[in-house]
Amino acid sequence: MSQRAYNEMWAEAQLELSCLLAEELPVEPPRPEKDRVVFFQRLAMLYVRYIQVFRQLEEVYDLVVHPQKRRIIGTVLEAVMGRVLELKNEMVEKEFSEYHYMDDVLHDLKRTPADLEIPIPHYFLSERNKEVQERKTLLTDILKLVEINESPELLMAKEMSQEEAVKLIQVAERARQGRLRAKLNEESRKMNQMQRTKDIGTVDIELSAICIQKVWRGYVERKRTKIARDEEMILLGMSMDPKYQVPRPAEISAQASEACTRFKQEEHEEAYQKSIVGVTNQLREMEGHDIGKTMKEQIRQWFLECRNSTGVFPDYPDEEDGGSALIFAEKDPKQLMEEIAEKEEEDSSNKPKGKEENKEKQKKDKAKNDEAEEEAGLKMLPSAFLSDLEVGNKAFVDFWKTRNESENFHQRHEVELIKEEKRKDIEVEIRKQVDEQMRQELAEWKLFVDKDKGGKTKANAKKKKGSKSGKKKKKEKDLTADRTLESLCQELVEQGLLKQANNVRLRDYLGDYSYLGTTLRQNDIEPMPSLSDVRQVLSLYAVLPLGSQAVHEKAPLIKAILLAGPAGVGKKMLVHAVCQETGACLFDLSPLTTAGKYPGKSGLAMMLHMVFKVARLLQPSVIWIEDAEKMFYKKVPKEEKELDPKRLKKDLPKSLKLIKGEDRVLVIGTTKDPLSADIKALCKMYSKILLIPRPDYGSRYILWKHLIKKQGGEITKALDLSSLAKISDGYTPGHMVQNWYAKTPLGKKRIKAATGKEEEEAAAKGKDAKKKGKK
Repeated sequence: MSQRAYNEMWAEAQLELSCLLAEELPVEPPRPEKDRVVFFQRLAMLYVRYIQVFRQLEEVYDLVVHPQKRRIIGTVLEAVMGRVLELKNEMVEKEFSEYHYMDDVLHDLKRTPADLEIPIPHYFLSERNKEVQERKTLLTDILKLVEINESPELLMAKEMSQEEAVKLIQVAERARQGRLRAKLNEESRKMNQMQRTKDIGTVDIELSAICIQKVWRGYVERKRTKIARDEEMILLGMSMDPKYQVPRPAEISAQASEACTRFKQEEHEEAYQKSIVGVTNQLREMEGHDIGKTMKEQIRQWFLECRNSTGVFPDYPDEEDGGSALIFAEKDPKQLMEEIAEKEEEDSSNKPKGKEENKEKQKKDKAKNDEAEEEAGLKMLPSAFLSDLEVGNKAFVDFWKTRNESENFHQRHEVELIKEEKRKDIEVEIRKQVDEQMRQELAEWKLFVDKDKGGKTKANAKKKKGSKSGKKKKKEKDLTADRTLESLCQELVEQGLLKQANNVRLRDYLGDYSYLGTTLRQNDIEPMPSLSDVRQVLSLYAVLPLGSQAVHEKAPLIKAILLAGPAGVGKKMLVHAVCQETGACLFDLSPLTTAGKYPGKSGLAMMLHMVFKVARLLQPSVIWIEDAEKMFYKKVPKEEKELDPKRLKKDLPKSLKLIKGEDRVLVIGTTKDPLSADIKALCKMYSKILLIPRPDYGSRYILWKHLIKKQGGEITKALDLSSLAKISDGYTPGHMVQNWYAKTPLGKKRIKAATGKEEEEAAAKGKDAKKKGKK
């Protein structure tokens, strides 16, 4: 596609985004919705539409070469990603389920299930390619050193008892006899056939010819019919033309064009960065002196105006409040001084309250919110990304929508835009220098003019006020302050706590869409999620926040995810896929991995400190806990007591609390036996619990098709894939839902909501029956 086509796609996406903003931010606030189903439908509609905008903007951002356009598109793209996560979080709270089924919404919008797939932005890896490669090289070098230092174990022959040796010989001898017997049988069968052919000399030759003709004509007709049927299916679009299965020349040229576009992106970005440096230096030399001189004159004028109106010189605004930027606001000296005084009072009044008071206040606020929701109805939660979307949309409409770019055919950067942006940065830079000088000058003026008044100036009083601040938070002690990052990484690799992720992607986790989800829920039957649903949810909860710093800081914070499902459903593969999609480092704190390492309380504290410190320094990072149920065992099995699987139970949640919005660190636990764990402790640590069932019929069909092709096989009509998918059906995970998932916090809410509906229906039926009885 040409750059013009991408510009048009950007305009389409912005048009749809402006429509969404008009719906979400109307002039008059919408009335609360009392019907939960109607409210969820509205959320689902917005969710699907935002995903379409997300997909368009991601494609545009990936292949637009104009550096300044890419920055605006990137800002809007991250805000759209964040809004999608907010809507997902709201749908979970309203429907009490991690999985949602939107067949009716897709039908109304004339979309396919493929449109619900969450696109993973290419820039997660492309813009960090150098950094990711350096990490891989570092880990590879450390692993090689570890392999060299390890002493190779001698291969010893396994000892065998006399009985085992006799059994092995018997098996081999019986197999030899069986093969010999089969060979003799085959030879005797051939001899019998040859004897029969000798006796057919009297058969009529004409009958033989007719038989041959019959077989040949049948073969020819079947082949002709098959060709005609295949042509008809290709004409109807039900099957692909074989010539399109091989890469076409147009496809090859498109791939070459895409590679050329990416090269142009790098070239234009490099030229843009050089231009920024040149323009900044030019502005600083040409306009810097005049800007500073003008600022000083304005500030001195403000000093005199305040002195004339109030009788004293004002206090100079602190850097935290904006410094002299407050002075240049369109306000009178009196108003400005009143604002400064009000801020001082607010700072002094904001004292830390007791924990009990805060808890009581939170409880009261929660109760009030619940009562208000019941009385008024359901409302949309406040968004942290809508303001960013408005700013991005305004920038597009005001500048890029109607801009004539006929002279900028190669889509290079705009120098005037750089000047506008950098002029503001230079003003901020110069203002800080001017503030230091004028603060000193003001102190000298006060010293000479207000000397006869005596007493302490307000500035000194302010300093004293500032000293009476609340208690400072205790910082986490750095137990490895004297060690380098390379040495910490080497130790973690040697201990098996830092690993290289396997080369798998989320698209390799194959699975079909759940087509009957909405129908089953309408009939009060909870559907099992498909593998496609699992892939989508993990993309939202893990990949998008880890890939984007802006999204992680503002979106609902998810610190830990638990993947629960039977063995062999791909839990480990999903963990590695998340790391590959985001370029994240993989740490392993599984009970079996940590067993016997870093003994004692001090050793355990050191291990967790090292893992979380390196995870923050090398973020994004994933901390994997395999067999997560072992950490929260109700009763530790005898054979595992020596491993001490519960040693991280108390300390790991404490370390998890230290993760903040700016730390792109995610804990992912996997479990195949959640019933053996204490469910309260497990749910307290993992904020999101995703149930992964065995593949359904549609997913098995896709898996078989993919696996056969991957192994070099060919799918023909002779192979009945449908029957193969049917007979390969494993046991259903329904017992997991009934016995375990229903006890999780979200599962309890879902059951409570369902029973509430049943009670309402029963009450309605009872009223109808009473009315009929009266008649």
